[in-house]
Amino acid sequence: MPSHKGGTDAAALPRHVAIIMDGNGRWAGLRGLPRVEGHRAGVRSVRAVVECARELGIPYLTLYAFSVENWGRPEAEVETLMSLLREFLIRELPELVRHRIRLNVIGETWKLPAAVREVLQRILAATESHAEMTLTLGLSYAGRNEIVRAVRKLASEAASGNIQPEKITEEEIALRLDTAGMPDPDLVIRTSGELRISNFLLWQAAYAEFVFTDVLWPDYGKAEFLHALEVYSRRHRRFGLTTEQAEPPSNGG
Repeated sequence: MPSHKGGTDAAALPRHVAIIMDGNGRWAGLRGLPRVEGHRAGVRSVRAVVECARELGIPYLTLYAFSVENWGRPEAEVETLMSLLREFLIRELPELVRHRIRLNVIGETWKLPAAVREVLQRILAATESHAEMTLTLGLSYAGRNEIVRAVRKLASEAASGNIQPEKITEEEIALRLDTAGMPDPDLVIRTSGELRISNFLLWQAAYAEFVFTDVLWPDYGKAEFLHALEVYSRRHRRFGLTTEQAEPPSNGG
């Protein structure tokens, strides 16, 4: 791709990138370290990717940080993850402010420990007006759970007469998802060699491009992120149309 702020063409960049960050535990296991050390190492990758996305001018970046299913992990690991999350948020606030990055969260955040919720609310308020980039964290998030919650909202509204069933459209459902107001992801990246979506943005990723890599998340950095963007730039997105229909018109008319 032609150069743009360090190596990419703005026209070829996705507007919204979502990442399933996987492989922290395996990274630690391969080194004979406790799993928590993998999570600590993974924080460096988060910082590298956020900085790269901000430099490139990608307006939306969503990271799958903690799933609903992750609550089933050993209690000590969950407690450590919550502690690391709180530390990360506190430490990164100055950078979010300096780079005008708005923090956003999706998921059942009311299930998070009070200490984490307090920090989250403080940072959400401090970055609310930032418009350069939106960094969304999936915390206690699951795609099916999100859709169920949206359907419940619609069912309640229909029961109270605020919306007629025949008026329920894809747009109405999208407005009640956690991601309301955000564009759907153009690119979904998954690390660690797994080839599945793992209940992440199931509705929103209907037409996303996927890039899978064997690199474990703690080893993922700017070079790997730029490579994924390069792969994305070579894809031809048709959204169900034929190649001819989706092809942009030539300058000659």
